[in-house]
Amino acid sequence: MRARPGLRRPGAVGATGLTDTARRIIRLNYGFQLLFNLLWWMPVFYAYQKEAGLSDGQIFGIQSIYYVAFCLLEIPTGLIADRIGTRNCLRAGAVVMTAANLAPVFSASYTGFLLHFLAIAAGRSLTSGAASAYLYDGLRAQRCDDHYLRAEGTARALGLAAKVVCWPLVGPLMALAHPAPYVLSAASAAGSLVCAVLLPRLAGTEPGAKSAHGTAGRSGGGRRGGAFLRDAGTALRCVASSPWLALVMVQGVAVFTLSRICQVNLFQPILLDHGIGEASHGGVLAAMTVAEAVASARPQWLSRRLPPVAWVSILSLALAGTLAAMTLGGPWVVVALLCLFAAATGFAFPIQRKLVNDAIPAHAPRATLLSVESIVDRGVCALAAIAAGAYLSAGRLDALLWHSALATAVLLGVFQLLLRSGAVTREDRDGAGAAPPSSPAGGAGAGGTTSPTTQDGAPGLTDPGDVRPKESLEPDGGSRRPRT
Repeated sequence: MRARPGLRRPGAVGATGLTDTARRIIRLNYGFQLLFNLLWWMPVFYAYQKEAGLSDGQIFGIQSIYYVAFCLLEIPTGLIADRIGTRNCLRAGAVVMTAANLAPVFSASYTGFLLHFLAIAAGRSLTSGAASAYLYDGLRAQRCDDHYLRAEGTARALGLAAKVVCWPLVGPLMALAHPAPYVLSAASAAGSLVCAVLLPRLAGTEPGAKSAHGTAGRSGGGRRGGAFLRDAGTALRCVASSPWLALVMVQGVAVFTLSRICQVNLFQPILLDHGIGEASHGGVLAAMTVAEAVASARPQWLSRRLPPVAWVSILSLALAGTLAAMTLGGPWVVVALLCLFAAATGFAFPIQRKLVNDAIPAHAPRATLLSVESIVDRGVCALAAIAAGAYLSAGRLDALLWHSALATAVLLGVFQLLLRSGAVTREDRDGAGAAPPSSPAGGAGAGGTTSPTTQDGAPGLTDPGDVRPKESLEPDGGSRRPRT
């Protein structure tokens, strides 16, 4: 029967090449990422804890415990996401984050802040891999996975823009109500829960489905522990058997470590070392955030002549170069270099995230593997933070910046040698993330279709034209085929 003119079929591809469901996934992901990561207390948490009577040793001790807890929770929460479904994991993370932000309101003490940061670690680890995995799988199920890069970058950009707008309001709001930053953070996390509840279900990726024979799509409670172990073993075997995936993860260490150490640990020491007073730090941080937000939203500005894996290496070298150059310039030069550093970070993060997602084999525990990458990044970052503290204690900030740049250049040099030595073949890169062959009946595998690739097998940065939709999302409560 022919469709009635003027009416669009559900899931039909629009002018932008996105189905209605894909567009809904992207918009709700924007809302979730923005609200979940909008921590109003971030600019004032140190002063807030000092006013509550905590010493410097207690404050930084809590931070150390937080990083350790985050690393320890990454694998278990990734396994949970792959067992209960990424959408359910996002909901759980939003609930935990809401409660975490309320802890200091009810107990502004060492115990209260410790529980606050431990719960923050749990909430963030529940969503760190699940959010990206849901977005990637959801767009891939709709055959709109070529829009993933822009969606990931724009989500990050919107979150950064929200911080620029909201953080300057924290001071006046605290004057009206002292716990306001934590109450507003809890309200934002509750808003992210609403977005997670509205996310559509991805067919075959969540528990509770029954097969045609009436058996549950997931293992029973008594077998769930074994399933966790199997998922963990599968994730480790994926990394061990895929040199391309392992190399892409290692390449991302430079971006994450340099950005984290500079923008969190060294931001104020660098400004103070160049005579820029604390009163100007907020303005500099806002300018950096704007630069990062603009770059995050427009990774497609980068030339298409180079593959994404090459761009990540170039941007990593740019980060290292700007750090080294900060030892040579004056105050205004340093501010400009910090903004350039932030822009390079904004370009690099969404590209690196897509590279890792594309390198994960079809049907592998995606959230668990993304958690593995997060553990590697944060483990190296923890070591770098210890080294940074030693350098700063010795008054050797310039040496720290130069040595960081040299270490990055060495890491990327080794990466390029391995890439060109034949350790990764074209088949390894072309086969990464590929969907399994279609069934005899002609249906595509659950993994969907793969992204277009450049000549070296890495995903391209361009958005395609219209693609055929695939109805793989179902309303809640519908029966689904269990995922194999």
